[in-house]
Amino acid sequence: MQQRRWHRTTSSLIGALAFTAALSVTAPPALAAPHKAEPLSVFPSDTLTVRDPAQLTGRRVNLPTADCGAPISCGLVQQLNQLDGFDLDPRIAVRFDSPVDPAQAAAQISLQEAHGGWRTGVDRVVWDPATNTLYAHPAEQLAPGTTYRLRVQGGPANKAVQDTFTTLSATDGLLDLRRQIESGQAFRAVGISRPGLQVQGAFPAAGTTVAWATDRGVTDPAPAPALVPTAAVGGTIVFGDFQAPSWLTPDVTIPQTPTRDAGPRPVEAERLPFVAVLPPGTPPAGGWPVAVFGHGFTSSTNAVFLAAVENAKNGIATIGTNVVGHGFGPDSGWVVTSGGRTTTIPAYGRGIDQDRDGDIESSEGSSATGAAAALGSRDALRQTVADNMTLIRSLGGTDVDGNGTPDLSGRDVTYFGQSFGGIYGTMLTGVDQAVTRSVLNVPGGPISEIVRLSPAFRPLTTGSLQAAGLLNSTDATRNFFQEQMPLRGEGPVTLTVPGAAAIQEYLARSTWLARPGSPETFAPLIRPERVLVQVAFGDQTVPNPASYTLVDAGDLWSRTSLYRHDRTGRPENPHSFLLNLANPAALQGQAQVAAFLGRGQVIDPDAGGTVWEVPISDPALLLQLNFPQPALRP
Repeated sequence: MQQRRWHRTTSSLIGALAFTAALSVTAPPALAAPHKAEPLSVFPSDTLTVRDPAQLTGRRVNLPTADCGAPISCGLVQQLNQLDGFDLDPRIAVRFDSPVDPAQAAAQISLQEAHGGWRTGVDRVVWDPATNTLYAHPAEQLAPGTTYRLRVQGGPANKAVQDTFTTLSATDGLLDLRRQIESGQAFRAVGISRPGLQVQGAFPAAGTTVAWATDRGVTDPAPAPALVPTAAVGGTIVFGDFQAPSWLTPDVTIPQTPTRDAGPRPVEAERLPFVAVLPPGTPPAGGWPVAVFGHGFTSSTNAVFLAAVENAKNGIATIGTNVVGHGFGPDSGWVVTSGGRTTTIPAYGRGIDQDRDGDIESSEGSSATGAAAALGSRDALRQTVADNMTLIRSLGGTDVDGNGTPDLSGRDVTYFGQSFGGIYGTMLTGVDQAVTRSVLNVPGGPISEIVRLSPAFRPLTTGSLQAAGLLNSTDATRNFFQEQMPLRGEGPVTLTVPGAAAIQEYLARSTWLARPGSPETFAPLIRPERVLVQVAFGDQTVPNPASYTLVDAGDLWSRTSLYRHDRTGRPENPHSFLLNLANPAALQGQAQVAAFLGRGQVIDPDAGGTVWEVPISDPALLLQLNFPQPALRP
């Protein structure tokens, strides 16, 4: 697959902003021959790798494992040592022999392609006075499988210290899965003769009620079915299933294989659910055009009913399946009442009781467990992308009502996803050209930054740090840790809290490990004309800086639409606006979705009003959290 350019030749917006608010260190009185701090060492460095011809980069990471800390931190190092290079957004460390002005020192750091002219500076600068170490990150995301020269000016006679490092082949694993699916090898390996949909029931939307009986484990073995809002979608509601190859092992991981290999073999065929909403009327020849919908974290296929409203009005069928670990337990079912008859249909929930407490929660089973816990949702996301690739290839020729004519087209399939669906939708759109166009609603990355910055998810970071023995605060309002990490574009931070440096290192390594299943990794693979990104100002679930990272990585600013929730006077968190039909922005946003998926047209949802900016007027708006009070910055 031809990759779109990974770097821009113009200076990054961040590079222009990074040090405008820099903190200054008061200089000591002038000396006759003042000492100039000398850089002693830099990280990352290819000296921390070994040769490995089985890898695309020819290298494999070889971090020291002695004194690696708690078992979970040591396990993290061991897994990093399976990768073929360093992170795309590495935590750069430069140790000096004496104190420096962090802003001035950071201005002397550059990264340049070892075999090209592209270069960038750094931002998100942290100074650790206890070790005379300056930490920073590249001002722009680096390309995978590429060698860079890290250079630091300083010391007597302005002598430079430099080293080279190579980034990991971060896109390779998911591209391997796509190639196996595209060739049919994945289906043959698990005994699937050909991908296709199996319809379990089709019902007219008018006069039909849908209830969901969720399997929540032994603590609630027979829950009462709960009514599901189906909105005014018209047309036909369809339930069914399909078979898809799965690469996941029981600990919710996909085995790491050398990057020159064709990737791991799938381990089984899994039966997955689908819910579809068809427009009213007679389908065109070949069937209705189809948009695959990706639901959000803790949600399920029941979100299809709310997501399909404007698509149904515009002659587009909407279909979706469950994310790994979602939809509650495997015995969940749909209870459908239509025409005076009640039918129960399997919903094929994908949740599992990972913690063995007898309760299956809404997203339980979507993260790695045990020794692989540091992987988080990396491989569940990659598997979910593969599931949607299979769903796309299962469309076409499906006869829903049994009249002998197809109701769903498999041509020019499009995609739209909300939140988590926007996250794995970025990955899907980047690697699979079978997706004609995509709308990515409120996405962001990396996952670790979403979890760290979001008030709702920040306790999950607390749990990870507690397991690693890294909590450094007794303040519950700060979730028992203080990391002292600046946002993009902010001035340098000087560490004053014990343990903050160790937290930063742990989070950086966790992000590095998860990068092959993180959306910003794949954003540069998306041609801008294939995508529309919708961001909500002040989003408290996927904070604006995480959206900035994703959009900037792919240089998708011209394709980014901003919903200015701050101008509406509404009090709620704007994250779920697309499916909150009580908010006028929901149908406005869905109308924008339908216009782009159906016609490739980018419309202004409020026709020149002030609530929508199409495209976003100023990318710098997303550098800050923009949380309203009383939602405070972590």
